[in-house]
Amino acid sequence: MVRDLKAAPSAWVHETFPAVRFAWQAGYGAFAVSKSNVEAVRAYIGRQEEHHRKQNYQDEYREFLTRHEQEWDERYVWD
Repeated sequence: MVRDLKAAPSAWVHETFPAVRFAWQAGYGAFAVSKSNVEAVRAYIGRQEEHHRKQNYQDEYREFLTRHEQEWDERYVWD
């Protein structure tokens, strides 16, 4: 399933930006959002650039995984 989800965006990037070197990271994460939280997630996405000036993505992701008691292996999370 993940391979199929990545296929179309990969093709688009390679066709649109042929000079750019693009590759997916080795690992992936999938998360569900309850209907009651959709607006909060949209708001987060809307202010993501500003938010990541204060806390980088890696630290935020680790915090998220810890808060939700998820185990992870650093070797498969970052390039």
